[in-house]
Amino acid sequence: METVLITGGTGTIGRRLTQLLQEQGYAVSLLSRSPKPQPGVTTYAWDVDAGELDPRALENADHIVHLAGAGIADGRWTDARKREIIDSRTRSTELLAEALRNTKHHVKSFISSSAIGYYGGDTGDRPMSEHSAAGTDFLAKVTRAWERSVEPIEAMGIRTVRIRTGVVLTMEGGALPKLVQPVRLGAGAPIGTGQQYISWIHIDDICAMYIQALRNPVWSGVYNGVAPKPVTNADLTRLIAKVLDKPMVLPNIPAFVIKLMFGELAITVLGSSFVLNRRITEETTFQYKFPDLRKALEDLL
Repeated sequence: METVLITGGTGTIGRRLTQLLQEQGYAVSLLSRSPKPQPGVTTYAWDVDAGELDPRALENADHIVHLAGAGIADGRWTDARKREIIDSRTRSTELLAEALRNTKHHVKSFISSSAIGYYGGDTGDRPMSEHSAAGTDFLAKVTRAWERSVEPIEAMGIRTVRIRTGVVLTMEGGALPKLVQPVRLGAGAPIGTGQQYISWIHIDDICAMYIQALRNPVWSGVYNGVAPKPVTNADLTRLIAKVLDKPMVLPNIPAFVIKLMFGELAITVLGSSFVLNRRITEETTFQYKFPDLRKALEDLL
C-alpha cells in the first residue's frame, strides 16, 4: 500500500481526493496547521509561517499532492490579501522543498495544484493550451510564482506535475452552489454579457487527474485540468435551469454591479477563459467520467 501525503487536504478537492484514493487502496496522510484525528487518515503538523514541518510526514510518503493555498475568491483583493494569496502558495512549497532536502525519504512524485489563471483572468475566446504564454495580470502573477516555486523540487530528481485547474464543479464549495442558489429561487440570470467562457471540470475528473498523475510515471510537467469543451456563462446558467426545471426570466446581471460588489476580484466571474486540455487528450490515456456538461450537472444536482 502506497501512501499519498496531501497538503490542503481539508479543502474541497482535498476531501474528495482523499475518499477516492482510499477507495483505490492508497493510504492517505495530511499536513495540517491544526492536526485532528480523522478516521483512516494520519495527520501531521506543519506551520508555514514558522517554517516547521513534522519530518515523519515525508519519511512515510510515496507521493505528495500539494493543494494548499488561500482561496482566490474568499475576499476582496486588498494589497494584504494579494500578498497572502501568493505567499500561501510559494512559501508552503518552499517549506516542502527544504524539508525534502533535509529528510531521508522515498517520495516518487510531487503533484502540485496550479490554475488556468496562468494565462490571465480574461483571455476572451482565444484558445489557450499548455504551450500558450503566461498572462500579465494578478492571477497570472500568482500562478507563475506558484509554478516556479516547484522547480527546486524538480531539480532534486523528483518527478513533478503541475495541474492548471479550471472551474471545479461540485456542490461542496466553489462557484457552482453560488450559481445554483438563485436559479433554485427562480432568480437565475447570466452575469455581464454572459458570453465569457468558463473552462470547467467535474470534481471527480480533476481528482482522477491527480491520481493518474501520481500513479503514471509518464506524466510530467504542466497539464490543463479542464473538461474538453468550455462553455459560456449564459449556457452554463441556462443548463443549470434546465436540469433543475426552473425558468430563466430575468435579464443579465450588469457587469458594473459585479465590479461594485467585488472590485478587482470581479474578473474571476466576468473574465473569459477558453482553455483546452491538449496534453491530456494527446499525450495521456486519461478518460473523463463527465466530459459533457449536462451529464456533469445531472450528477451533481
